[in-house]
Amino acid sequence: MVGWILSLCRQRCYLSNEVFRIGCGYSCLHSFEKYDTYNKRKYSSSSGKVKTGILMMNMGGPSSLDEVEDFLTRLFTDKDIIPLPMQSMLGPIIAKRRSPGIVKKYSEIGGGSPILKWTNKQGELMTSLLDKISPETAPHKHYVGFRYAKPLTEDSLLEMERDGVGNAVAFSQYPQFSCSTSGSSFNALYRYYRKKEIPMKWSFIDRWSTHPKLIECFADLISKELDTVPKEDRNDVVLLFTAHALPMEAVNRGDPYPAEVAATVLGVMQKLNFSHPYRLVWQSKVGPVAWLSPQTDDAIRGYVDKGKKNIMLIPISFVNEHIETLHELDIEYGKDIAMKIGVKNFRRVPAPNDHPSFIEGLADIVKTHLNNNEICNPQLLLRCPLCTKATCHHTKAWIATLNQKNL
Repeated sequence: MVGWILSLCRQRCYLSNEVFRIGCGYSCLHSFEKYDTYNKRKYSSSSGKVKTGILMMNMGGPSSLDEVEDFLTRLFTDKDIIPLPMQSMLGPIIAKRRSPGIVKKYSEIGGGSPILKWTNKQGELMTSLLDKISPETAPHKHYVGFRYAKPLTEDSLLEMERDGVGNAVAFSQYPQFSCSTSGSSFNALYRYYRKKEIPMKWSFIDRWSTHPKLIECFADLISKELDTVPKEDRNDVVLLFTAHALPMEAVNRGDPYPAEVAATVLGVMQKLNFSHPYRLVWQSKVGPVAWLSPQTDDAIRGYVDKGKKNIMLIPISFVNEHIETLHELDIEYGKDIAMKIGVKNFRRVPAPNDHPSFIEGLADIVKTHLNNNEICNPQLLLRCPLCTKATCHHTKAWIATLNQKNL
């Protein structure tokens, strides 16, 4: 029975980043006091009052090996993501069975995910810059809202309320929108407020796939990585832009994610003056159902078979290092595949992390959004043409209501 459920979960898990790759989520209610100790941060201003709070939303990942099983349990008991029969009983069983393999992967990248460390650093740098370039909306403070790992979205919202935030910005940390990633985070926000008063003014940044600073950041990272390739091989490098895949079921519903990833790739190649041949490929397929193709590992093998042995991977849909870059790209594709099949020069471009252009981009996105006094991009209110999810409908209707109140 559990084996059948595991198979079903592999087919139904459409999440992203840490969660997409390992099919997992974070569970266990924990006290706000514990969270506050775990993730204390200073205001970017010493005034003691937060005029603008920026909730940096992502799926998250376990920061230590001890958190892995709880991380998994939260996903497998979430009916919105993976509906299961007898969910409250089977979810923890599945999580427990999968934990040892996932713990091993995290052990191989240092004992936990660095995604919280990077998100906090990005947030601190962003708000510090915002205080300088947008004094009229200062002081700013960042908050981290993860779906399945500490700090959970609900706990961060409680902290924002306690801080007396005036204007709150829900800022998706996925440059390219997908209903399974950004959409899922906004759904969590809706569920938190659907039966309670909203004590602050909310607005939403849902996508930023072609922002000039994002493009500039990736172009610079690629150029620097190309400089590490021996001169005699540099012009022969194939650039493989790798992004997290989606099941074709989601694509066929009309999810905009593939088109938005392609737009980022095109922008980067234009910035590079199309200096090298390139392709967009997809990673992290889970289960037997059809996903976006070609998969990154298959593309590496295919190019080696065709005599192309200088390969560079660019994680175009990720903004910080985590298990899908550090383990999947570096270990599984780099060491376990590329080195064994004859790749001559294998390179992997770093994620944006704290690149200056990227931080400038984050700050500019928020500043522009606040200056425009907008609740959201109209795209956020448009459902996929074949969407049947009730939660998606309710969330977009809730945001539209906030939008009407702001007019």
